[in-house]
Amino acid sequence: MEMDLIVRHARIRDDAPLMDIGIKDGRIVAIEEGFDGSATQEIDAAGRAVIPGLVEPHMHLEKAFLHRRMPPIQGTLDEAIRITGILKGKQERDDVLARSRQVLDMAVRNGTVAMRAHPDVDLIQGLIGVETLCELQDEYRELIDIQIVAFPQEGILKSPGTTELMEQAIGMGADVVGGCPYNELSWDDTKRHIDIVFEIAQKHDLPVDMHADFSDECTDQRFAATAYIAQKTIDTGYVGRVSLGHVTSLGSLEPEQLEPIIALLQQADISMVTLPATDLYLGGRNDTKNRRRGLTPVRALHEGGVNVAYSSNNIRNAFTPFGKADMLVIGSMLAHAISYGTPAHQAAILEMGTVNAARSIGIGRDYGIAVGKQADLVVLDTYAVADVLLDMPPRSWVIKRGKVTVTTHYHCEIHGRGCCGHDHEGTQHHTHKKTA
Repeated sequence: MEMDLIVRHARIRDDAPLMDIGIKDGRIVAIEEGFDGSATQEIDAAGRAVIPGLVEPHMHLEKAFLHRRMPPIQGTLDEAIRITGILKGKQERDDVLARSRQVLDMAVRNGTVAMRAHPDVDLIQGLIGVETLCELQDEYRELIDIQIVAFPQEGILKSPGTTELMEQAIGMGADVVGGCPYNELSWDDTKRHIDIVFEIAQKHDLPVDMHADFSDECTDQRFAATAYIAQKTIDTGYVGRVSLGHVTSLGSLEPEQLEPIIALLQQADISMVTLPATDLYLGGRNDTKNRRRGLTPVRALHEGGVNVAYSSNNIRNAFTPFGKADMLVIGSMLAHAISYGTPAHQAAILEMGTVNAARSIGIGRDYGIAVGKQADLVVLDTYAVADVLLDMPPRSWVIKRGKVTVTTHYHCEIHGRGCCGHDHEGTQHHTHKKTA
């Protein structure tokens, strides 16, 4: 069988020989040592590490690159909410498209092959975030798969009319029902918010992805809804179809308080998406010493068998004034923050940005480096999979559904080839194709 693409001499595992990956009709059809086949196009990975494409499970595109429109003074969560609320009311379609494309171009160049975007659906912004993402879904279809969450940032009960907007968003093409239950005025309203999200999801047979909470502690029940959501997931038969973002309040619990919640999360098969760039920046702002890190308890969740992933969340706005949509940067940040530095821990972090992240957005069955899977791969300019998080190397080639979408030419003036980990300068050149 004539292949469309063969990736030769790929380092898929550090404890195994170099392999050749044969791709046909967008899928992996062969993984063999010294594969005896031919293809229309071949790539010689020359021993470089090859991983499944990176996945961003939690991103706000329409809020990106707002950091200089109304610069924050204090850098607090309350200020970020206020500034973003003002800027949301001034959103214009062409500007949203341009800023969203900036993020998508970054993500594609950095090896991201799938993204779940959370546009605000509320009375301030309306449906502009959903409208623009529907257009971008088609525009970038050959480069990255985009899922759209109907995300009620301003609450549901305290913002009458939001439920109707969420229904409109789903009619336009939103793939996921979002929630922001802590942004209500009482615990009863928070619970009703969660109930409404599940009712809408069940009505349309769509998955759920909620910003569960965003607090350093659990003293306010609105910011302690994880157990309620997990039980709701089990009761509604939504096991394996729910993801939660931030969930920082869990980090304030004592181990004996956290343990039963972790057991419930595992039973509900809920994916937890930590957002370290935002949570580290905004968390613990009122602490005067030994400032808290503001993260969900990733170590305990991971060790307890919960599917944990991470994502960029925001790119250069009041919530997160940094970022370039690079999952390896976020993974390195997370590894530092939770002291995950052993070889096994570093491997777990890489899995959180690939396999776990894919599972968190419901694409796990068709994802990975195995025969029959969709051919979404990244060839990195480093020669051991174990070094990927250490080197954060150039993405030599990015492959989406069996087609090369990114090529990075990196020439080492000393060694005469692409390499990583040396103290010298080289040159990089990125190319990628965007289809209209």
